[in-house]
Amino acid sequence: MEQKIRRIGILTSGGDAPGMNAAVRAVVRTAIGQGMECIGIRRGWNGLVFSDFTPLDSNAVSHILAAGGTILYTARSEEFLTPEGRDKAVSTCKLLGLDAVVAIGGDGTFRGALELSRKGVSVVGIPATIDNDIGCSHYTIGFDTACNTAVACIDKLRDTMQSHERCSVVEVMGRHAGYLALYVGLAVGATAVLIPEREVDFQKDVVERIRQSRMMGNTHFMIVVAEGAGSAPEIGKRIHEELGMDPRVTILGHIQRGGSPTARDREMAARMGYTAVMALARGEGNCIVCTHDGHMVTKPIEQALAETKHLQMERYDVLEAMHAKNA
Repeated sequence: MEQKIRRIGILTSGGDAPGMNAAVRAVVRTAIGQGMECIGIRRGWNGLVFSDFTPLDSNAVSHILAAGGTILYTARSEEFLTPEGRDKAVSTCKLLGLDAVVAIGGDGTFRGALELSRKGVSVVGIPATIDNDIGCSHYTIGFDTACNTAVACIDKLRDTMQSHERCSVVEVMGRHAGYLALYVGLAVGATAVLIPEREVDFQKDVVERIRQSRMMGNTHFMIVVAEGAGSAPEIGKRIHEELGMDPRVTILGHIQRGGSPTARDREMAARMGYTAVMALARGEGNCIVCTHDGHMVTKPIEQALAETKHLQMERYDVLEAMHAKNA
């Protein structure tokens, strides 16, 4: 007979992402409707290690839907990586009477969830990272908002670059994945986009693109680079050396993580939070909520972590077509 879930813990871990609060709200509201109590674990896995928590009821989450960041705070926990730290986390779960934990975050968060599940604690993961790089899920909470933030910033940069007839090099987040850079680059009509998944040929991918664009009559140029594909200042320096231009370098940095979540991220967060609680209600713990072709599904944690996601290079083909010589 499946154990009835009476009380669940909720935590956000790793890098924050717009929509995390919306996911917390969805988990709490759905859980209450299923007769479950909710305990917010503050500061990610650290909260379980050091017993840092707060009760969550409907009122506690009534005004957080539009808020960026996370009301539960987030942190990276070195101690949770140790056996002793995980034992402390299990002890906190027992102390609080938690029957399950909902962990909202990225790959590192889910690896922590896997370790906790191996110690007998039922865990459900919800993917939330602006990089959209979780292999098992087509979409992660925060990606759409981060893209819109970057697009808004680059549109403003384009105005001044056009006025001064200059080249702009903009670095966006994406240490290991180019989803954000490629999506944003296509949306802003970038001259070139550099991503980790594709080896950079500087002459072909940057110099010739700028030269070709200039021959077509353009006098300002936008280069978008994922942080994992190269250093924006170094790229700007090479452009100066190769083409005699005086590029302006902008690193958007953590501004991409902030702001009120878009409608898409709020809607996805609501569906994922609901799906996580209903999975627990059915006795389907130790899984990750995933999107697949627009539908919500759950996958066992170990299977989910073993999956990989490949960047859709079709977007890169579209980008190249936009700058064809006969365009």
